[in-house]
Amino acid sequence: MNIGIPKEIRPSEYRVGLSPAGVQILSQDGHICYIENEAGLGAGFTNENYERAGGRIAYSAQEVYGRADVVLKVARPKEEELDLMQDDSCLLGFLHLTSARQSRIDKLLAKKITALSYDQIQLEDGSRPVKRPLSEIGGRMTAQVAARLLQNNGGGKGILLGGMPGVPPAEVTIIGAGVAGRYAAKAFLRMGAQLTVLDTDPLALQNIHDELPQVVTMLYTRQNRKRVCEYADVLVTAAATPGERAPILIRRGDLKLMKARSLVMDISIDQGGNVETSRPTSHANSTFVEEGIVHYCVPNMPGVAARTATHAFFNAGFSYIQEIVQKGIDQAIQDNPAIEVSINTYQGEVRNLSRIAPKDIEA
Repeated sequence: MNIGIPKEIRPSEYRVGLSPAGVQILSQDGHICYIENEAGLGAGFTNENYERAGGRIAYSAQEVYGRADVVLKVARPKEEELDLMQDDSCLLGFLHLTSARQSRIDKLLAKKITALSYDQIQLEDGSRPVKRPLSEIGGRMTAQVAARLLQNNGGGKGILLGGMPGVPPAEVTIIGAGVAGRYAAKAFLRMGAQLTVLDTDPLALQNIHDELPQVVTMLYTRQNRKRVCEYADVLVTAAATPGERAPILIRRGDLKLMKARSLVMDISIDQGGNVETSRPTSHANSTFVEEGIVHYCVPNMPGVAARTATHAFFNAGFSYIQEIVQKGIDQAIQDNPAIEVSINTYQGEVRNLSRIAPKDIEA
């Protein structure tokens, strides 16, 4: 089978769809891997690394997409990338089609491309093994980004996240106690912040309480939402279900309760965002101010920890890639339910994807 690994073209996306280690295994299995020129450079992988692994360097995106039966990407393809894909080919990546333009989905359907979103691969116990390490990285990065953005030169109020003797630390609130929220909580605690975590699930709050007893936990209700907005210096929203639009948790009116120049970090922006006023930003221009509140809404946070993120993805996701390449997508879907539930488009039809407009979650 011909495998295409194009260079990512979205701003500040330095990850690559497969490391040389993966290319070596697939090449030894008899498949041909075409890697676009310098596709792995942002993650520290040179053309020579890929060639030594058995890959073939292609000097244009047209060649990679034109030859590929299976395209391995990180980010959702842009319109011009979809135009280059072969009909009836297979696309794998963190696609987040719930927040994509309808024209992108229409093109996938028209070309009968089978699109698999890694973040929707789900085991019988409900866990999402490929999404998890990237959520961990995003969660860990949240605290270090927040510390910088609270500084005056980051647009913030000049607060040291961990405080000083006689000076209290920053008040941080996280809404969403999933993987990203938990790892963000751990990172904020290590940096000395005062922390509150909200969730709609009492069991998730119980787990946070048992693991991090110094954290204040609250059930997410309208009253508690407004309460934390009044005192939070940093408000992190991290609630989303793969394959669905992220719910709206914070409305514009809630921002009016917050202290001026406080920071909102919407780390579910890749699935539409939890904050009514959110809109995607980039690592180069990561923030904007709305209602006097600094917003950070970068959808590909792990993209600038490219080497770590690419290795972590390989560890978690390669077995699924190998199964698809060895068996073919149709047989892999039939044999493996974890793969089947991750399919978003197949033979001109939409699967496992809800684009219902997000609504408030209220008590």
